[in-house]
Amino acid sequence: MTLVDNPLHNRRQGQHMLLAFFVGAVLLLNGCGQSELPLQLAGPTMGTSYHVTITRQDTVADTDILRSDIETRLEQINASMSTYRENSEISRFNRAASGEWHSVSAEFIQVFLVARSVTDASEGAYDVSIAPLVDLWGFGPQMGDTVPDDDAIARLLEQVGEQQVEVDEQGMRLLKTGALQLDFSSIAKGYAVDQLAELLNRRGITDYMVEIGGEVRVLGVNPRGEAWRIAIEQPRIGGGAPLAILALSSAGIATSGNYRNFFEVDGVQYSHSLDPRTGWPVQHELVSVTVVHPQVTLADAWATALTVLGPEHALRIATQQGLAAYLVIAAGTEIVVRKTPAIEHYLQ
Repeated sequence: MTLVDNPLHNRRQGQHMLLAFFVGAVLLLNGCGQSELPLQLAGPTMGTSYHVTITRQDTVADTDILRSDIETRLEQINASMSTYRENSEISRFNRAASGEWHSVSAEFIQVFLVARSVTDASEGAYDVSIAPLVDLWGFGPQMGDTVPDDDAIARLLEQVGEQQVEVDEQGMRLLKTGALQLDFSSIAKGYAVDQLAELLNRRGITDYMVEIGGEVRVLGVNPRGEAWRIAIEQPRIGGGAPLAILALSSAGIATSGNYRNFFEVDGVQYSHSLDPRTGWPVQHELVSVTVVHPQVTLADAWATALTVLGPEHALRIATQQGLAAYLVIAAGTEIVVRKTPAIEHYLQ
């Protein structure tokens, strides 16, 4: 892996390179083979960008209306779940006092409950109440590159734990029983992809790909009339040939990796993947996890959870859960792949 002098620049640059690779790979693998070009819509969102590719333009009655509806829906999700907005639902909830019920939207509760289900199934390796630790390590809205002291980590660990939230689904409200704060950054993009896919489904569009920041959902066929093909990239900047190609016709896909978003101090790399059970960045050889699932919301959360778990535990739990998972391990200078049985169906 090639490093640059400024670790903060490295993290930002890495995110952009991953997106550029992904979009380029998808366009290459799904190149046009029909006489009519596909419809492609794109724009900024969630600190990255969205891309919607619809195989046939004639399935869209009005492109401008569709674009407007897409961006309106994305704005609604950002207004609910962005920790970068002071007046978003999640920011208001994080500022709310403990011991008081706080009204939230139905979709906010839905995302929280999906996250809680992954927390339970992953033995606590995933927890969206990790927000204070994300900020402490400089991976939140205020980026940094300083290793916190043990006492600071221990104090904030007391605020982590989704069991400190009570849910009243019927009344659409949450109660904080402790001083916790939520961070949906590991699930919100997946949820947004699902929402855009459902928007297209309601319009009767049957052949499309939706992508936000590398999280993807597809339906039907690509412009060649074949299954959509998605590349799993090499876990190194400048990478080379993809490790694998997934062929998808009705599925979502999400990838989490430790090798692009990090900072380095005294020769030690500190990944953005924090273990909510210890408060520290993970230190193991599992560098990338790709999960295929009908719901990108779950694929997104599970990719993060498996990344935290490490090679052996991730493979065990993913197999037990019936997940289609592709694990990339950096064993010294070698790249080793581990797969669950469910992923074999999608591999070309």
